[in-house]
Amino acid sequence: MFFNKTHYRHTEFRQGALDALGAAPGLAAWGLMTGVAMVNSGLSTFEALLMGVFVFAGSSQLAAIPLISAGAPMWVILATGCCVNLRFVVFSAHLRPYVMHLTLWQRLLTGYLTTDLSYVLFTKRYPQHGGAPDQLLAQQAYLAGNCAVNWLSWVGCSVVGVALTSFIPSRWGLGFAGILALLGVLFSLASSPLRLVSAGVAGAAAVAAFALPFKLNILVGIAAAVALCLMLETVTATTRSRP
Repeated sequence: MFFNKTHYRHTEFRQGALDALGAAPGLAAWGLMTGVAMVNSGLSTFEALLMGVFVFAGSSQLAAIPLISAGAPMWVILATGCCVNLRFVVFSAHLRPYVMHLTLWQRLLTGYLTTDLSYVLFTKRYPQHGGAPDQLLAQQAYLAGNCAVNWLSWVGCSVVGVALTSFIPSRWGLGFAGILALLGVLFSLASSPLRLVSAGVAGAAAVAAFALPFKLNILVGIAAAVALCLMLETVTATTRSRP
């Protein structure tokens, strides 16, 4: 999908790249902060570079880094990463009609490169799946352009952060820059009352459980938000089904 010259030359590839440029500065700041955090958490430069290049999962990286630094058990680190990335199960289910015509390796690559922002921008651009060849090409080209900018912004600045760790003073407040980047992602995704409620519940639960070891308050926040949303969706579906 992302190595076809017809995609690069398509006008939708340029459009996808332009749409992603708006979020690129936030991703760059977030990636830079994550690169610094990986080295400061105790990872070697080689390990941090490997993680920065191959683990394209900002939220999971930020959740796993303090656990690695604290010496948390492997199951806690893996469970935290899986819980943080559970949203991609929903994303992949929604994107299935758009990519099922691709080969397995192309679908795997698409899943690896697709982020929250690229998913949001893509579904906003193409709310309905088009099955004609020209429509499929346009959709693939747009997603390729979008993902290319996101990947380069994140990975490039992660590597820069790893390389410049010893030269970046802590007073620069890169952690705060990362928080601002995460808030940008949050506000871009909180597009419905249910999503706003889930974000509020997750934040409140995580703060209430802050004293738990190994950052388990993150898992508590995720579990509370998921449980409440499932309950609200069930109640809403039952209400709508009534005559």
